[in-house]
Amino acid sequence: MPLTLWCVLIAGLLPILTVGLAKWSDRGFDNANPRRWADGLTGWRKRAVAAQQNGFEVFPLFATAALVAVTQDGNPVTANALAVAFVLLRVVYVVCYLADRPTLRSGVWSLSFLATVALFTSPAWS
Repeated sequence: MPLTLWCVLIAGLLPILTVGLAKWSDRGFDNANPRRWADGLTGWRKRAVAAQQNGFEVFPLFATAALVAVTQDGNPVTANALAVAFVLLRVVYVVCYLADRPTLRSGVWSLSFLATVALFTSPAWS
C-alpha cells in the first residue's frame, strides 16, 4: 500500500489522539456526556478540542487529495512527500494550538493546506 494512503490513516487518527490528551489528563472527563465536558474546558484542553475539530474539518479534502494522487497516475514519490509533509505539518499545528501560538499555527495551517492542494493537483504536474 502506498505511503500516501498510510498518511490518510494517520491523519484520520490524529484528531482522536489530540483530544485524547485532554481527556486522559482530566479526571473530570465524563464519557457519559463528553460534549458537556468539552464545553467546560479552559486553557490547553479547550484548545485540544478546537484542534480536534479542525483536524476533522481538513481531513476530507486531504483524504480526497490522497486518493486523487494515487488513482490518477500522480508521481508516487511526489505524492508520498506531500502526504508526509501534510501529516508532519498537522502535528506541528496541534503543538502550536496546544502551546497557544495562534500566528505560528495559522502559518502552519496554510502550509498544510497548500500541501493538500499540491497533492490533489500532483497528477497534472508531476
